[in-house]
Amino acid sequence: MADIAAPPMAVDSTGMPPVIAPAPVAAPPDLAALAPAAPAEETATETLYIQNLNEKIKLPVLKASLRGLFKSYGEVLDVVAHSNLRMRGQAFVSFESPEIAKKALKEVRGFPLYSRPMQISFAKTRSDAVVQKLDEDGLETHKARRLEHKKATRYTNPIKRKYRQKRLAADADGAGAVPTAKRPNVQMPDEYLPPNKILFLQNLPETVTKDQLMGLFSQYPNLHEVRLIPTKKDIAFVEYLDEGSATVAKDALHNYKLDGENKIKITFARK
Repeated sequence: MADIAAPPMAVDSTGMPPVIAPAPVAAPPDLAALAPAAPAEETATETLYIQNLNEKIKLPVLKASLRGLFKSYGEVLDVVAHSNLRMRGQAFVSFESPEIAKKALKEVRGFPLYSRPMQISFAKTRSDAVVQKLDEDGLETHKARRLEHKKATRYTNPIKRKYRQKRLAADADGAGAVPTAKRPNVQMPDEYLPPNKILFLQNLPETVTKDQLMGLFSQYPNLHEVRLIPTKKDIAFVEYLDEGSATVAKDALHNYKLDGENKIKITFARK
């Protein structure tokens, strides 16, 4: 059998075979582009939106507690909370500036107020109190815009719609009166008790006398009575004629070192 000749090899003008360039190598993927985007930081506003508040606490007490908790960060312009279905367990706390609100959010977020850790974020819109402070001329326009939005969303709010559907379903199958587990009563911390004309003193020196306390608290007007407890010498009650006078004395003398060493603790007495 005759040999089969190989096809002639192509040559360039120099008589040498052409050099074949290697195929291009694909560039490695940009790993940074494939990484998930970092969550966008919240835009700080003057008002904090607080959720997961204890619904068993009466509104006046809750508002006073929030104001007392946040006033150390700056002037609290307003505290808004309602007992209706939409706002239950929620509140708004307004400050003079976003910087103050940002610091308060960072340090207070998760604080267990009345045994419920607070969930805090920035409100999406300015409160009436903030607008009145920063742009008083635009307050009425702001209120009108807010009321218009409230009317437009009154019947589309997802929380109210879900509750209404659940109630209708319960009524339909006769289960409208399903008993719910009773929550335990929450003991309110002394520091957050509402104003009272009677002050409760703790951590007193056991050698303290009624005359000493009379002399100390009579510096403030409208003092009515000082009562020591014979069986418990480190506590006492101081009564004024009105809540305002009691509040002035409490704020002035709380943590006062009566014996030069131990600070006395002063709170409003429980009603």
